Amino acid sequence: MKIVIVGAVAAGPKTACRARRLLPDAEITMIDQDDLISYGGCGIPYYVSGDVADENALRTTSYHLVRNEEFFKNAKGVNTLVLTKALAIDRKSKKVLIENVKTGEQNELHYDKLVLTTGSSPFVLPLPGKDLEGIYTVASLHKAIAIKDDVAKGKVSKAVVIGGGAIGIEMAEAFADLWQIPVTIVEFMPQILPRIVSPEIAAMVTQHMKEHGVEVLTSEAAKEFVGDEKGRVKKVITNKREIDADLVIMAAGVRPRSELAVGAGLHVSANGAIVVNKRMQTSDPDIYAAGDCVDVICNVTGKRIVAPMGSVANRQGRVVGDNLAGIPSTFDGWQGSFVMKVFELCVGATGISAQVAKAEGFDSCDVLCVQSDRAHFFPTQAQMFLNMVVDKSNRRVLGINGMGVMGDGLMARINAAAGLIERKATIADFSNLELAYAPPFSTAMDILNSTANVADNLVSGRMRPISPLEFSDWMEAKRVEPDWMVLDVRHPREVAPFLKAFPDKWFALVYDKVRAEYKTLPAGKTFLIICNAGTRSYEIQVFLNSVGIKNTLVVAGATNVLRRLGKDWWITVNQED
Repeated sequence: MKIVIVGAVAAGPKTACRARRLLPDAEITMIDQDDLISYGGCGIPYYVSGDVADENALRTTSYHLVRNEEFFKNAKGVNTLVLTKALAIDRKSKKVLIENVKTGEQNELHYDKLVLTTGSSPFVLPLPGKDLEGIYTVASLHKAIAIKDDVAKGKVSKAVVIGGGAIGIEMAEAFADLWQIPVTIVEFMPQILPRIVSPEIAAMVTQHMKEHGVEVLTSEAAKEFVGDEKGRVKKVITNKREIDADLVIMAAGVRPRSELAVGAGLHVSANGAIVVNKRMQTSDPDIYAAGDCVDVICNVTGKRIVAPMGSVANRQGRVVGDNLAGIPSTFDGWQGSFVMKVFELCVGATGISAQVAKAEGFDSCDVLCVQSDRAHFFPTQAQMFLNMVVDKSNRRVLGINGMGVMGDGLMARINAAAGLIERKATIADFSNLELAYAPPFSTAMDILNSTANVADNLVSGRMRPISPLEFSDWMEAKRVEPDWMVLDVRHPREVAPFLKAFPDKWFALVYDKVRAEYKTLPAGKTFLIICNAGTRSYEIQVFLNSVGIKNTLVVAGATNVLRRLGKDWWITVNQED
């Protein structure tokens, strides 16, 4: 069997190696138009930051061999042609027209089975000045080397990142953390990580980045790039301001590379991705495709989407290798699981966010839960924040997103949730999920269980919450509401500075005194009940309901969230204290 694979970064090498192990007699040829192949593209920001010291580290195996032409030929038995571009596919004759990108020499490769792993290309904003020196996309290892070279040579005194998605945030951290370069993120949407995490999670992450010297501008769009007399970028003009910059990163998303498939008459979706079935076959059964160039089923919405993730590409590559060998394997879709580092924080998600759920027509709601990531008495415990999105009509969990301290704790919860969401799990499934427990690792009632319990209380109508951002709007008089007061059930020492700052809006009644002294509450008020995390507030809401005081709202996440939002009113109170 002659197998030709076009593309040699992630899905291509995985396909080639899996096929070789299953088909030792096959003739396998892998081609790529670049000379740097089979590298960890997701590691590029960490190479720029210095966490990964050498670019070769992104190309080496765990046993320190560089994955190049010789490696694939000698170690894997795969013939590899670099600097070779696939120009066209002749499906009738089963041939691929190829060209050496240096010499222009053209040849043909015959195939029995063809695999397209052509990846994606970064979206370049069509703005004036986009071709100035110093403006980069995070498109390849070559780009990463050039970016780091600029920084190392002292050419960069201030950077701007266009796009507040995962890549944009990782690149911003790379500049600010090791190189101490002032950096600004410009994001068109109202929050960073739009459509991925909740507004509260995004706001807390934004504040954390600001504390580390990263300026974050949301609801703002780049309009033009201005260069100096030497042709290097010196300024970014947005719809609101001008920003000095001698290096710009465009991190505005990617587009599938499907030109080869289009030219061959293969079925391509409206978003430009190659359409495949669960066995990763295209509309031609002898041609497979995998990685960033294909679309897949979202297991939550049922719609076809692009999944530009190295982990997905590798899993799909193995599925292709199996099917090439006659082993009927399937890739059944994905939930959009991701995790990332942001300075000392970890952020992750799986499934869909509340914003996406509403846009997709789900009858949805979401809850925010804050809890220790391990036993509260364990010395290294820290706060973890989870947002759960659920369908009220059938109690199905649609997504989880969250934030915690840097480490594996949040990822463990995201991974557990991903498996359940794929199987259309309900709130009860999450509430009763068995998870390993020991004080150094988790709480006896894990935060994943607790978040589901909060969702149950909301969907069942037992809890009436208000989000921390909405609460801040009330505090900043951005909304005109009925006569209201904060009911603070924390320790008097914690409450004192707020009573001083807001004597007409803040009322203190310690948690364990409420049942005996609730009649001291001012009449006719809407009470926003607040504690540290929300648990005590909910209990007080339930009690007040029982005695006929129903005009109450629980501040979700409470002060554990509020103090991480960077709101002026909160900062002022604590500075005065």
